[in-house]
Formats: sequence, C-alpha cells, structure tokens
Amino acid sequence: MNVWLIAAISADGKIAQAEGQSSLDWTSKEDTRFFIDKTKEAGVVIMGRKTFDTIGKPLKGRRIIVMSRSPAPLLFKEGLGVVTSGTVEYTNLSPRDLLDQLATQGVTTVAIAGGSSIYSEFLQDGLVTDLYLTIEPHLFGSGVPLATGFERIDVKLVTATPLNDQAVLLHYRT
Repeated sequence: MNVWLIAAISADGKIAQAEGQSSLDWTSKEDTRFFIDKTKEAGVVIMGRKTFDTIGKPLKGRRIIVMSRSPAPLLFKEGLGVVTSGTVEYTNLSPRDLLDQLATQGVTTVAIAGGSSIYSEFLQDGLVTDLYLTIEPHLFGSGVPLATGFERIDVKLVTATPLNDQAVLLHYRT
C-alpha cells in the first residue's frame, strides 16, 4: 500500500508553533492547493483527533479516518475498531491494523495528514512509503516537531518543486 505522509513544515522542521495551531495560519495558498489535490488523489486521509479538531469539518471528496488513542466511550465498543459518524470515521486501531483493514477493502493509497504523534506512529512502524514536505519560509524556534521516536530513516529525493517564490515542495521516497 502507498502511504503518503503530507506535511507543511517551517524551515526549522516544525508543523506548528504551538499545539492546536492550524497550518492555514502560516502556510501558503499553494501548499493548501497541493494538500487538497494530493489528498483527493489518495482518496483516504488519516489524521489524529487533534488535527481533525483544528480542521473542524470533513474534507469534501475524501474519506476521513480519525485516529484516537483514547476515543470517546460512546464511539467505540470493545473490538469494533472503526465507527462512522456522518462522513468521518473514527478508529482506535493501530496504524498497521488500520492499513490491513483498508487493504481488505481495496484501498491502495492513503494520505497521512498529521499531527506529530500520528506521523511518528506511522514512521516508527516503517509504514510510510512517500513524504511530501512543503518547506515554508518561517523559523519558529520552538514548537511541534514533524515526528519523533523513530530510528534513522534514509530517504531518497524524488523531486523538489517550487510552489511559489518562497515555498518548496520536497517529495521523498523511503
């Protein structure tokens, strides 16, 4: 399965200055356009609950799966794994189990849309096949890192594409 990690990061590698900050506060309109187009291409978008809360609504034209370690008790019953609420699905499955379940449904590509803990889990389990990183012209100094807690992963640069006169999109393959 293709597992695309998609993130906008500051020039010092942060996905936000603080928890709960929307990337729309500091990213370019070109990055937003890339995110929309690429996640529609994937069709399935996986994100954490905090990231979904910052977006605040389903994303049109995409299947949204929200991962949560401590799901609301009313959403989950033991062993159920995935619950649908309107156009958004919630899961407490591990990344590997979720991808296995999606594969049985014929899904071939997913986009991982954050946040840091979700990126970390997929990287720790060696599940990411491609990274799409938009580097925006900001230095936060502190903030939320892209990911942590995994061993070194060597990646290969596929393309480097300017999105505008300040931001660049890097596509890496693991």
